[in-house]
Amino acid sequence: MTRWFTFAFLVFIDMAIRAQTLLSPAEFLTQDYGKDFIPYHLKVAYFEHVAAHSDLIKLHTYGYSVEKRPQIQAYVSSRENLDRIEEIRLNNLRRTGLIDGTPRDDGIAIIMLGYSVHGNEAAGSEAALSTLYKLVDPGNAKTKVWLKNTIVIIDLSLNPDGHARYVDWYTRTGGTIINIDEDSWEHQEPWPGGRTNHYYFDLNRDWAWQTQIETQARIKQYLQWMPHVHVDLHEMGVNSPYYFAPAAQPYHEYISTWQRDFQTAIGQNNARYFDKEGWLYFTKEVFDLLYPAYGDTYPTYSGAIGMTYEQGGSGSAGSAVLLDNGDTLTLQSRIDHHLTTSLSSIEMTSRHATELTKHFSEYYQVSRNKARGKYRTYIISQDNNREKIKSLIRLLDLNAIKYGTVTQEKEISGYDYSTGSTVTRAVVPGDLVISALQARSTLAQVLFDPEPKLVDSLTYDITS
Repeated sequence: MTRWFTFAFLVFIDMAIRAQTLLSPAEFLTQDYGKDFIPYHLKVAYFEHVAAHSDLIKLHTYGYSVEKRPQIQAYVSSRENLDRIEEIRLNNLRRTGLIDGTPRDDGIAIIMLGYSVHGNEAAGSEAALSTLYKLVDPGNAKTKVWLKNTIVIIDLSLNPDGHARYVDWYTRTGGTIINIDEDSWEHQEPWPGGRTNHYYFDLNRDWAWQTQIETQARIKQYLQWMPHVHVDLHEMGVNSPYYFAPAAQPYHEYISTWQRDFQTAIGQNNARYFDKEGWLYFTKEVFDLLYPAYGDTYPTYSGAIGMTYEQGGSGSAGSAVLLDNGDTLTLQSRIDHHLTTSLSSIEMTSRHATELTKHFSEYYQVSRNKARGKYRTYIISQDNNREKIKSLIRLLDLNAIKYGTVTQEKEISGYDYSTGSTVTRAVVPGDLVISALQARSTLAQVLFDPEPKLVDSLTYDITS
């Protein structure tokens, strides 16, 4: 009996210590982290655990998926920055002109990391746990330096329902012993798979259009922060090496020189870490920057350094899979790669925080005062179908694009969408007007310009 009480007492002491201690994902989770896929609710629980044991993080639930899973973001920074995080956020919005006021040059950069918008590209959401822990780990002196001038926003999963569908299927299907043969059952994800959301919609084609509630909540939150760097972390076919910026052509012509140069600088920093480990990677070959509703282009057209990172894996990789070259790709290695690029991107954001905020401010000064393209104004006749006009106005509102109406009749000359030629016609009171001289100028022009300039006719899968 004495031994039993001693054992019970020791277990109680161990639980009490754990309850007061910041734990790594491997220490916190009952699953084998890096081998097992972690259910979404336990990922949320880990974020909550970190928030309860670190003063370097604040959690925010910004929405709920169709299946009522929380959409979670963690704000990670120094204690001093978190104490005035609302002041920092509003100051950044003043840089854009989305709210009134004169911004201060605080030199604090904002980076947003979005994981697993395709739910079965699950290594991203797994890596979010490690990224969070590395940032707040009391023993990590390097990250503490980064957080002095950086706000890191970690979005745990951009597609909670698709992610949960994949993890649930794989947990039921995978055996005790991992089968690395890609033809085995655990590597043959059935339709509809976890890529899409509850309605089987691809959320990485929805950023501009916002047809899904997950996207609507995310873009509303995005517009509240307007980050300077945005990383969208994905997975692709199992045999592909890792992909990171710079992106492939075609680039939209409205992407600034600074945006092009800095994504290259981040890519070079990623390469430095990958070279050190002997990890394979590539750049420039596949993922272009044109279609406006991806997780890299939408932020790019919002003045950020928007980038896609792609790890080989996706739904067919499972916990481990045999590659064509004879190597075995493990879930742990996929996590490690995403963790490395996440931290590398944060490092570069911190190192160049002053430059980022300076160029971000200049980007929006141009947006408000000079059209990047040839058209200064877009006019939609009130003679169009009223429901279509309502739908268009809703789209403008969702993207914070300002508009007005014609107040007096006049003759104007310009491009006519219906004929594809330059015409002179009357505009009358009530016609819808969208100016290219506003904070959201770039996105407005990308959406309304009749003929985007293409340096290469080959694009990833959608143009505009």
